[in-house]
Amino acid sequence: MINAIILVFVGGAIGAMAREFLMLGVPDPADGFPMPIFVANILASFLLGLITGLHQRRAVSDDVNTLVGTGVMGGLSTFSSFVYGAFVVMSAPAAGLTVALSYLAASLLAGYAAVWAGFRLGMRKTA
Repeated sequence: MINAIILVFVGGAIGAMAREFLMLGVPDPADGFPMPIFVANILASFLLGLITGLHQRRAVSDDVNTLVGTGVMGGLSTFSSFVYGAFVVMSAPAAGLTVALSYLAASLLAGYAAVWAGFRLGMRKTA
């Protein structure tokens, strides 16, 4: 139990730092679409699918799955940031509802596709 708590703690710190670097490095487009949040969430979705697929076929240990899947991906991707991005866009008179709905739809569709692709890749057996 203590080992899992430490793994989640360390992984969460790594994921939170990675998220902040993405937030600083990915530019916001002029239309108000929250691109940094979108990129962080889609990347985390792909990586979570990948680590889950690798874990299911026993290519990574339970500890690695806890560190990366729960810790790092938990710190990198958060639902609150996802919803906050939509709130900020909806509150901006220039962007408004169309961009916010586009962000929500794109996030859900791309997130699902990223998890699926990562999982499929993780489940692939190498020669």
